[in-house]
Amino acid sequence: MSMDRREFVKAGALAGAGLAATATLVIRDRRPRHTGDPRGQETIRHLSALDGVPPRIGEDLLIQMQRDLVKAMAKPMEQRRWAMVIDQRKCVGCHACTIGCVAENKLPPGVVYRPVVTEEGGEYPNVHLKFTPRPCMQCEKPPCVPVCPVRATWRRADGVTVVDYDKCIGCRYCLTACPYGARTSDFGEYYTDAAAVGADGVAVSGGRAPWEDQPNHEYGKRWSRGGHRSPMGNARKCHFCLHRLEHGELPVCVTTCIGRATYFGDISDPDGVVTELIARHNVHTLLPHKGTRPRVYYIA
Repeated sequence: MSMDRREFVKAGALAGAGLAATATLVIRDRRPRHTGDPRGQETIRHLSALDGVPPRIGEDLLIQMQRDLVKAMAKPMEQRRWAMVIDQRKCVGCHACTIGCVAENKLPPGVVYRPVVTEEGGEYPNVHLKFTPRPCMQCEKPPCVPVCPVRATWRRADGVTVVDYDKCIGCRYCLTACPYGARTSDFGEYYTDAAAVGADGVAVSGGRAPWEDQPNHEYGKRWSRGGHRSPMGNARKCHFCLHRLEHGELPVCVTTCIGRATYFGDISDPDGVVTELIARHNVHTLLPHKGTRPRVYYIA
């Protein structure tokens, strides 16, 4: 029996819906079976086949990390140990974290806090790409600190290495000392030096776009780029979005990651997401032979 085009399309749609429903049932069946408080308030954790980490029942991963963050911020700074875990198996090289960081910190040309390094592996035709997001490693023994002649960079009690823009003289010794290339220098450049963009989106000669002069709020201060003041001329780097942490918000690279490949939290918390990830997986750090003891861990 033959069918016309309309019947064929209808039959295909029904078949597709059936496959989707079957797939949903399969995924649901793969989820761990939980017992206990149906409201999701129990503290038992289970390994999720979907996320690869043990979530609290009924709670999204970002919500978990947000809850861990609030818990950590209630403690004195010296009792917190911030760390980041990056799952390279999930990273798709979309650079959403890089762009999110640029937007959050209003970074000028040449200043990047979180580049994503792309490597090609294998032999044709069996080739693959490997992506390595590379923020500041927040080393326990940061080589950038002792080389600073004016002590403009130091390591806080919670393990984050910071830069005092008011003290930095732009000598760039720290850029040379960092084995990860995690520091860049702000040369005071603009994206729209030669032409500004008008309200209608058309380039207008002789000026800059208004958004270029918007201040950033790194380290909880308002930094304006007017008058060639700091952070122009300074060394700049990732700081785990300290200004966001102070307001109970996760680093922007964590929230913008479309593959849920970046995790952040306090590794002094035995029940935290990052602590459990490090315990469950064979994690590694970059350039371990340098002896810097990074606080950014990778799952390959």
